[in-house]
Amino acid sequence: MSISSVHLSTNSLLANCTCSTIHSVIESLIHLFFGPDFISDGDSVKKLSEISDSKDNLTEQLNDVIETMNSNLTETTKKLMDWKPRCPSGWIRFGSSCYFFSGESKSWDEARKSCKARQADLVVINSTDEKVDQPVWIGLTDKVQEGSWKWVDGSPLTLKFWGKNQPDSDGGSQRYGEEDCAEIRETPGFWNDISCETSLRWICEKEATLFV
Repeated sequence: MSISSVHLSTNSLLANCTCSTIHSVIESLIHLFFGPDFISDGDSVKKLSEISDSKDNLTEQLNDVIETMNSNLTETTKKLMDWKPRCPSGWIRFGSSCYFFSGESKSWDEARKSCKARQADLVVINSTDEKVDQPVWIGLTDKVQEGSWKWVDGSPLTLKFWGKNQPDSDGGSQRYGEEDCAEIRETPGFWNDISCETSLRWICEKEATLFV
């Protein structure tokens, strides 16, 4: 045998050995990551290719869903921007609320019933902008507990516009009965406690309805 033949045989043996080693390493990695029952060789490569294709398909589908959701959100936002608060005929809108000013006079309880019939309630004053300069009932009372004034929606009294020395329960004399309801005085627009049986005009309040 010539030296060149021996050299070629040696190279072939080394090549076979190297391929065998690489194959063994690949098998070990496949078993490590996918378990001993995973299909090897060509089938394993095919399986990996199928998994990769499935991932790409799912990614594409997910991107389509996200694009559709973004489009729907944009359209919904646009519609919301076009909506405007509206009030029924005979009501006045201010901010997000509607106000009804009565043309007749009733007791506090009857006035509230009238508001309820209009799907509203006596006005709750949350800002100086809601003050008026006319004698009317507002939704403020201490009927439940004397001295503990609360609005008809259950919220506590925080913003206060009581007149001087008010509320005073008529100085404790009760000449006109318990003064458990609040009115707005004509001048200068501050509050006063007065008997709930007094006959006054009133203001109803409810949320404005959104329309396109």
